[in-house]
Amino acid sequence: MTDNFIQVIASRTVGELLTDYPVAYDFFQNLNLPPLPPNKPLEDALFVVSDDWLEEFGLRRFEIPDQLAAFLRTMTATDVLRTVAMLTIIGGQDKDGNPENAELVLKPGSVAAVVGPTGSGKSRLLADIECLAQGDTPTRRRVLIDGTEADEETRFQMEGKLIAQLSQNMNFVMDISVAEFLGMHMRSRSRGGEKWLIQECFECANNLAGEKFTLSTKVTQLSGGQSRALMIADCAYISTSPIVLIDEIENAGVDRRRAVDILVKREKIVLISTHDPLLALGADLRVVIRNGGIFKVLETSEREKASLHEIEKIDMLLSNARAKLRSGERLED
Repeated sequence: MTDNFIQVIASRTVGELLTDYPVAYDFFQNLNLPPLPPNKPLEDALFVVSDDWLEEFGLRRFEIPDQLAAFLRTMTATDVLRTVAMLTIIGGQDKDGNPENAELVLKPGSVAAVVGPTGSGKSRLLADIECLAQGDTPTRRRVLIDGTEADEETRFQMEGKLIAQLSQNMNFVMDISVAEFLGMHMRSRSRGGEKWLIQECFECANNLAGEKFTLSTKVTQLSGGQSRALMIADCAYISTSPIVLIDEIENAGVDRRRAVDILVKREKIVLISTHDPLLALGADLRVVIRNGGIFKVLETSEREKASLHEIEKIDMLLSNARAKLRSGERLED
C-alpha cells in the first residue's frame, strides 16, 4: 500500500469513504468505533473518539487510517468489479469430431439464446463458457475474455468470478432468512452496509416470482421459482460477475422476459439455454446446437421480432390459464 493511498484515505471524509468503499462500514464496526461524523476527514473525525475508548480496545488513533488502507487493499484485491468488453467463443468440434467453424462474439447488454433438442449439447456449451475453456474440454472450444485466454488464477478463482451460472435446480442448505442471505453475499462482495441494496434486490426478486415472500422468509422455505427469482435478482444487483449463464429459465416459474431485461439493463452478457420461442426470438442471437456442436449462429431478423407480438398473445393466454387453474377456477369459458 503506497503512502499516497494512505494519505488519500486519511483526508477523505467518513461519508465519502463509506460511499466509495462500503466495506469500510464493517471495518469501523470491527474496531468497535463509535459513530464518526460523516462530514469530517477521517483523521479529524477520529478525534471525536476519546483516548479512554481507544485505550480500552487497544487502538492507536494515528494507526487507524493505515489499518483501513491495508484492509481495503485486502478486500478489493479479491473482488474488484470486473468489466468485460467482449466475450468470444471459438468453435471446436461436435460429438463426431467435425469442426464447428464458428466464432461467437458477445458484448455487455447482449443476449444469446442457446437452442437445440434435449441432449444436443446446450449445457455443454454453457459449461465450456463457465470454465473459460481453452481447448481442454471434450468440444475443444476456446473462450476468450477481451480477445485473450484467461490465466489459471482467473479461470479457477472462487472470489470475484467473471461468470455466474444459474442451473435449473436451486437448493439452499443454510437455514437463514432472505435478508441474512443477501447481507452475507453483500459482505462477501465487499459491499457491507448498503441496506438499500438489500431492499432493492428483494423487491426485484418478488416482482419476478410467481408467489410473494418476505425478507424474513427462510431461504430453505422458498419454492424453486422463488429461489431462482432471488438468485436472478442477486446476479443483477449484488454479484460482480459480468457474464451470466442461465439454464432453461422457462422452467423456473419466474417472469422470464422481465428477468432477462433486468440483467441486460445491468450491462451483463447473458446466455440462455432455452426451448422457449419468446426467449429465443427476444435474444440478439440464436446459437443452434446439433450433435454436440454449434450448427448455426443466427441473428434475430426484423420479421421474427415482429412475430413476437403474436407469440406474446399466445403466451399470455397460456399464463392466464395456468393462473386460473392454480387458483381453483374453471376454464369452461
